[in-house]
Amino acid sequence: MVGFIIWVVGLVLTIKAALEIGRLYAPWEKKLLAIVLILLTSWIGLFFYYFYARDRIAGWLSE
Repeated sequence: MVGFIIWVVGLVLTIKAALEIGRLYAPWEKKLLAIVLILLTSWIGLFFYYFYARDRIAGWLSE
């Protein structure tokens, strides 16, 4: 039961992160790459996004 709850939380946070990245003004190729990286790296990607990259990713993708 606890594993299922952790999985659901991870799924919701991943979808939320992907939607936030999708709303950025950047080329679609870079947005897609960022979303795929978060999906492939699972919890490590989510921690990186929410604790470090969330405020910086718009600048990184627009370069």
